[in-house]
Amino acid sequence: MSLILASVSASAAYAQESASADENMDELEEIVVTGIRGSLQRAMDIKRDSRGIVDAISAEDMGKFPDTNLAESLQRITGVSIDRVNGEGSKVTVRGFGPDFNLVTLNGRQMPVSSLEDTNASSSRSFDFANLAAEGVAGVQVYKTGRAAIPTGGIGSTINIQTTRPLNSPGMKASIGAKAVMDTSELDGTSVTPEFSGIYSNTFAEDKFGVALSGSYQKRKSGYTQANAGWRGAFAGEQNDWGTLPQIPAGGTEDDINVTNRPGPGDFYATTQNMAYSMTAIDRERINGQLTMQYRPVDTVTATVDYTYSQNKVATERHDMSVWFNHGATTSEWTDGPVAGAIVYAEDFGASPTDLSFGAAEFATKNENKSFGANIEWAPTDRLTLELDYHNSSAESGADSPYGSHVALGTAGFTVQSQSIDFSEELPVLSLTQIDGLTGVDTSRIVSSGTSFRNSYMRTEVEQFQFRGSWEFDAGIVDSVDFGAAYTENNVRSAYANVQRDTWGGAGPASDMPDDIFEIISVADKFDKLSGSDNPDLFNEWVVYDFETMVGLIDDLYGACGGNGQCSSDDFTTDRRTKEESKSAYLQVNSSFDMGDVPVNIVAGLRYEETDVTSAALVPVATGTQWVAANEAVVIFSGDQDFTELEGNYKNWLPSVDVDFQLMDNVVFRASYSETIARPRYDDIQGGQTINEIFRVGGGTGSQGNPALLPFKSKNLDFSAEWYYDDASYFAAGYFRKDVKNFIGTDVITAQPFGLPTPFGGQRYNDAVAAVGSNDLTAIRNWIFANADPSTFEITGVDSNGNTTGNIFGVPGEDPTLDITVTIPSNQRSAELNGWEFALQHTFGNSGFGAILNYTIVNGDIGFDNLTEWNTEQFALFGLSDTANIIGFYDKDGLQVRVAYNWRDEFLSGIIQGEYAVRQPIYVEAYGQFDVNVSYDITDQITVFAEGINVTGETTRSHGRHENTALWVTQAGPRFNIGARYKF
Repeated sequence: MSLILASVSASAAYAQESASADENMDELEEIVVTGIRGSLQRAMDIKRDSRGIVDAISAEDMGKFPDTNLAESLQRITGVSIDRVNGEGSKVTVRGFGPDFNLVTLNGRQMPVSSLEDTNASSSRSFDFANLAAEGVAGVQVYKTGRAAIPTGGIGSTINIQTTRPLNSPGMKASIGAKAVMDTSELDGTSVTPEFSGIYSNTFAEDKFGVALSGSYQKRKSGYTQANAGWRGAFAGEQNDWGTLPQIPAGGTEDDINVTNRPGPGDFYATTQNMAYSMTAIDRERINGQLTMQYRPVDTVTATVDYTYSQNKVATERHDMSVWFNHGATTSEWTDGPVAGAIVYAEDFGASPTDLSFGAAEFATKNENKSFGANIEWAPTDRLTLELDYHNSSAESGADSPYGSHVALGTAGFTVQSQSIDFSEELPVLSLTQIDGLTGVDTSRIVSSGTSFRNSYMRTEVEQFQFRGSWEFDAGIVDSVDFGAAYTENNVRSAYANVQRDTWGGAGPASDMPDDIFEIISVADKFDKLSGSDNPDLFNEWVVYDFETMVGLIDDLYGACGGNGQCSSDDFTTDRRTKEESKSAYLQVNSSFDMGDVPVNIVAGLRYEETDVTSAALVPVATGTQWVAANEAVVIFSGDQDFTELEGNYKNWLPSVDVDFQLMDNVVFRASYSETIARPRYDDIQGGQTINEIFRVGGGTGSQGNPALLPFKSKNLDFSAEWYYDDASYFAAGYFRKDVKNFIGTDVITAQPFGLPTPFGGQRYNDAVAAVGSNDLTAIRNWIFANADPSTFEITGVDSNGNTTGNIFGVPGEDPTLDITVTIPSNQRSAELNGWEFALQHTFGNSGFGAILNYTIVNGDIGFDNLTEWNTEQFALFGLSDTANIIGFYDKDGLQVRVAYNWRDEFLSGIIQGEYAVRQPIYVEAYGQFDVNVSYDITDQITVFAEGINVTGETTRSHGRHENTALWVTQAGPRFNIGARYKF
């Protein structure tokens, strides 16, 4: 856990610190100090002597990183918080800026990103740290503010991962380790899975040639149970739409509408749309490996070649039970406003019982990362250092199953007479009344109700050339000048296909489903850590079935994959391809001098960035239009698809300056100013322009991406003070502010894609208007059918009112071109974020005991307004929250103990904008977790250890505008590792 809470920087270029990692790794590896206390002492020394503000973590010993996951180590740093996936750290938020605002590099090289989220390829730029094992990492730096020599792409931070360089630590060093992993969240009985790791580094030929090889293998089984609810709208109390609560009749009371404490005219509320319980089993296999070779024929030349590989296979099987609300005969009870939350929401279906659904899903994905790099560093003189670096890296995510990446099966029994959900406790409690006096599940009534076989794919490839140099001066206030240039090409492809069969009323009779395929299990024990699980009204039966058996059965009966026998499809209906070409150059001056008796250090620089974006997307080809009903016309699509392409370009000058000085012994003051950028998400810059099928007299609607979007640009200001009051002990306080512009909203443009003729407004239409003497659309249609060229329409009949029905075609060359109002992302908003960071590190003399405490306060004017109607667009920054760490440790006589508590306050993680939950915020509630690590050095070579992650089994919960508007409530469990390491 070394370098935690440390602020380190360098007077040389980021290239020398990070990309080649030679000089920096000399600092990290020349003095080999193992153990918690030694690494913290080193962290404090680097922090005190640094220029600028950079937090870092290094391995406590070769092959021994502080945590089993890189993200879980990063969360110990002041101002860094993480998102967890399947109970493991995945992505990071830094000073309130979420994963998309942070750039991750490997040895100073831009890392490609790829992942599949939900049922589609991701549009995010965030790096998933779960793909990389911690054992092969030598160190990680978090650059919170910009510097000219640091690659751009993160306004939250730039995070650089360092790997071992053998020539920086001559001689033979090696270690191997083995762990037994037991994850108590596993749902089908706890099993023990293996994890192996090893690292070897050696130098030869009088330390002129070096080889480092590391590898790891992990097999992990885990799981979680979850309750989730979907919501319709955020209605104002006086609204009267589908899904709203009934209005109190004149002279009536709430009893007349079965509503208790109905939200008033000035209140907002949401009604329940659906509710589900699910349990998910996860089987993860991760393989990592890296080979590094170095050659230093003379002291002034060092050549390095390295290759990094990671593979992460995740197989997930989920079973769920769900209900749906039709908003008919409802009964409900509500909290007080102005944002009211449902206490109880219920519905009676009368003579038409509804379904109780039992779904199953299988997600099987494979993430593969490859990175090849070559670097040569040459010092032609004592003052000049030159470096050339090249790498080609790829990240690819796709299906790892013949069924596709995401498969869902639906079954249901239509037995529900009435249903009710109690939202007053942690777990939303579902209660049911069924037909024929049923108190549980009758498997003899279950039918197949639909299938969906989705196939998602994403690949990112980065090719990068970097040139860097540094010139040192013998005298004067300028110590050195760093300079460099780079070219980066980033190619991204994301694609998606879905083969779906919707037969939600049942594909066949219940007799098609043999009873012995189903297993009935209980619900309450799956949520036993949540209040509400012991509610006697909880419907406590759940049906699960073997996924493979069910797929085979329904495919034989109905054609599970649309009747074609092919479950997944590579015929992608969504296919987006983006190329970003970036050119950059920088100049940085490093200076030190005395101002009176005060030593002052300054690093000042300027960086230039220019980026060209070319983006293409596959879109349906439109060939014509037809007027099909009085106020409804449709676009005719050919069934073919073609790529549309759009382009963009932007340039930025990015200055930066870091200053530090000591007004008194052991007290360091720092100030930094920088400008940084982060690029938009890939879906915002996609090249496709799609048009909606239905249009009206005034024209049609559509949407497109915008490759011409400018990047987010932040002006960053930092101040800090550090007091080093004792050996391995210090206190630090800092203030930061970020003024960010170019946040993305939506705008509209008018376009005429495909040059489609519209049946509205041409000579034929105008003649009809003149003849009928009005703009009555039904009358106009009748006139055209009776008087226009019959080749321009087709008649299908006459309706009950005697009006002619049929289709009137848009005629090319005669009718005007259809105008489409296209929604497009645009740079619109600015925001300010500021905060405070406090850190205390204290060791209690030679007792072996010590403690680390840090707290980060983040404030901003970019939150979500819960008192805004559901159909109003809002902008908010995701991930904004306070964070804290409390860490106690003991390190003496070969025994090391660390107990860490990490806490994150409630934060906004996203905004749901689906059909039934328009602009519903997702608030993740405050969460704290205890982790414990104990190790003992039996000999100088053998260490045994035990680790516990989330040892108290904390649960997570998220909600919408009101805490009763539960979205996801998740129960997992602690994870324990027991193992040993042998050091050669």
